[in-house]
Order: sequence, then structure tokens, then C-alpha cells
Amino acid sequence: MVLVLWALYSTDLAKAQWPGGAVELACAAHPGPAQPPAALYPASVLVYREPVYNWQATKSTVKERFAFLFNNEVLSDVHFLVGKGMGVQRIPAHRFALAVGSAVFDAMFNGGMATTSTEIELPDVEPAAFLALLKFLYSDEVQIGPETVMTTLYTAKKYAVPALEAHCVEFLKKNLRADNAFMLLTQARLFDEPQLASLCLENIDKNTADALAAEGFTDVDLDTLMAVLERDTLGVREVRLFVAAVRWAEAEAQRQQLQPTPENKRRVLGKALSLIRFPLMTIEEFAAGPAQSGILTDREVVSLFLHFTVNPKPHVEFIDRPRCCLRGKECSITRFSQVESRWGYSGTSDRIRFSVNRRIFVVGFGLYGSIHGPTDYQVNIQIIHTDSNTVLGQNDTGFSCDGTASTFRVMFKEPVEILPSVNYIACATLKGPDSHYGTKGMRKVTHEAPATGTKTCFTFCYAAGNNNGTSVEDGQIPEVIFYT
Repeated sequence: MVLVLWALYSTDLAKAQWPGGAVELACAAHPGPAQPPAALYPASVLVYREPVYNWQATKSTVKERFAFLFNNEVLSDVHFLVGKGMGVQRIPAHRFALAVGSAVFDAMFNGGMATTSTEIELPDVEPAAFLALLKFLYSDEVQIGPETVMTTLYTAKKYAVPALEAHCVEFLKKNLRADNAFMLLTQARLFDEPQLASLCLENIDKNTADALAAEGFTDVDLDTLMAVLERDTLGVREVRLFVAAVRWAEAEAQRQQLQPTPENKRRVLGKALSLIRFPLMTIEEFAAGPAQSGILTDREVVSLFLHFTVNPKPHVEFIDRPRCCLRGKECSITRFSQVESRWGYSGTSDRIRFSVNRRIFVVGFGLYGSIHGPTDYQVNIQIIHTDSNTVLGQNDTGFSCDGTASTFRVMFKEPVEILPSVNYIACATLKGPDSHYGTKGMRKVTHEAPATGTKTCFTFCYAAGNNNGTSVEDGQIPEVIFYT
């Protein structure tokens, strides 16, 4: 604290004392021996400083001495005017301490273009964040919280203090939740923090619906939206992604001062619209939502309806690859050792019961095709929870085969989570000509990941009930396609 006092008369002003502190003449133009102020300095002022005499003796370590200097006028040789407008704060600092902790400050004070100014304006930095930076440089103490972590991260990057930057990123990791994942993802991309961005994306994968429902979702930029929509690992129905994208488009139109018409929503979505996988929706979902939204063109609506209703399916401009809510490479197991000819279909399902030793996600089956050459099949595939008889995943679709004994991929609309030591029924109902079938089946089939050696063990059992004849030894559903 500095007090301004009228000069006190003293025969030796250099020795004048204020009780508990020192008095200095505030006039640098007369550095010589002090004279009676009444004679020479009728309008002089004296500056009173808080008592800091021999403060060094009370600090036993270098850390304590530097911590004492934090935000302190004592020995300060530079001031920063931090913030802008009415929020500007004048913060004292010490060039040496800053240069030791930051290459940017070192260049600022000691480089070829070093500043000689004793006051430096920082309008782009928040005072609280700058004080957090100084606190760290002076004492290694980290003072960050939910309200200041992003501005502190910005400041740490601006002044090249990677240790504080790492503390900020670690704080964000620990506080990452579904309701702030999109906001943090935007900041991570802005500040070029790939590790944090990856964690945000993983959180969005696992909690896609909750992340999309969060208030901060509509505030992301288009590039961030596209980075999420293009992922194969999102765990949500495609129609919910469309609804969320429309919500974002409405907010973006408002930001661009556009009317939220269907045309403007399509305009602001741009290439992001092509990343929504409309073919993965059911025909009912598509008809009730996207088809009536006005965002798709008439030609796109017609081609998608044809995709849903006819075989062979016509080409559409949208991705029809199923999403999978986990990372890693696609895996598959084959449960038969040999392929034979003629398996007929009577309208009932081919079924096989199975369990696994670890959590996986089934994304589809490999099915046999016709023995009569190239043809098309209509098929319904399902996975049923045995104990509750609940259908966990299904798809009404079709596939084309080339007449060989190969398997042909038929995929679920969404990955189906399979838990260890739980019984499930794989089910396929085909309509079409007689097909190949498998023999010499195995009760247990193990897949070993080449990179990690992780083993996924499938155990197969006969599924009683409405079964077209498939068993462990013979029949259909030869291949299970999954991710671990």
C-alpha cells in the first residue's frame, strides 16, 4: 500500500522515518542530500511504503522468497495492464522472474527487439488467468478452476509455459463430462490439444445422446460438428443425429442472421448434411422426420425411399456403413469348417444361441448365398436376449450374392452390445432360393487379436423353438462380425 503525504520537515530527509516504515521523497529530480522541504520543495510529496525491511530474513527458501514477490510492488520493475475496458488491472511483476519461467517473456525483455517500456498492455488476457500464470512462475502453485481453466490454458500457451498448460489439460480431463464434451472439444481444437480432443471424442462416442442434448452442442463450429458426424464410433440412432444437426443449424442460422428456413438450414449445414447416414434409419423414422423436413431435396427423398423399399437397392449419395460405438479393427469368426449345398427356406428363422467371454459389439452376420448363381435375398437379422426374449438389434434389408460359397455381409443398423457370460440368440430369416450351408461346426471358436493377443471366445448352443434347422454342427449364420 502506498500513502501520499505532505513533506515532513527534517534536517536530514534521507533519514526521515515514518513509524514502522520508510519515507522517500517523491521527486527524482533532486537526488542529492535532502534539504529542508520548506525551502526547496514547497509542493513536494512523500511516498510511504509498507514496511518490508529485511523481509528476506523471514523467508528460509528461494521458493518462499520468490512467492513473496508474486503480485508485489517490492523490487518490481515492470507493470502489466491486463484486460480491457473497466476490467483492466495493473499488475506488478519482475522481469527476471518472468524471463526465467517463459521463453516469450525472455524474448520480450532480453531479445533483439526487447521492450524498454515499464508498462505493457495485455488486452487479450484475462486478469485472473494472468495472475494464475504469475503464481505458477513465482511459486509452482497451480490456481485454476472451472471458470478460469480455459483462459489460463490460453495464457499458458501464449507465453509458452508447457508445465502450466499440462496442469490445465489434466484439470479438463478430470472434469470432462457428457454435458461439456462438445464445449471442451471446440476449445481443444482451437488450442491444438490433440490429446484432450481425443478424450472428448471418446466421451461423445460413449455418451452420444447426452452430449447432443447438452446446451453447449449448438455452440460448436461447423468443422467440429463435421469431425463428430463423420465418426463410425457414435452410439446413437441416426435419426437422433439428424434432429441434433437440425438444432445446430437453427442456432447457426441465427448466428449468421438468417431466417431458419429449410433452405438456410441446409445452407449452413453444408457438407455436414452428407455425413448423416440416412440409409441407417428405419423407413418409419425417415418418413416421419427427414422426409418432411424440407432440408433434403425431392430427388434425395425419392432415392432414399427406393433404398428402403426395393431390391436390389439403388445407389444413394449418403453413407450406408453402420456406425460402431467403439474403436479398433473389425473382427469376425467363422463357426463352420466346411460348406455344402442345398439349404431351403420355409419362412421360419435360422437360429443359433451363443455367449462370449468378454464384452463385444456385434455389427453384423456373414450369410451364405444362392447355389443357383447370382441372385438377391431379402433378410431379417436379429439378436435376442435369451432370458428376457428382448430383441436387442435387428435389420430388415437385402443382399446380393454371386453364386459362390462365400459369405455375404448383412449389417445391423447399430452395434449390438454383447456382455460376457450372457446367452443371446442370433437369428436370420431369409427369403430367396436354396443356398449353401455350413457343416462340421464348432461349439467353441476363439478369435485372437494379432496386435494384443486378446482372446474372444464364442460358445455356441442349439436354439430351440422356431428354428429352420440350424444347429451347432450344421446350418446357417456361419459368421459373426464384431468389434472388441
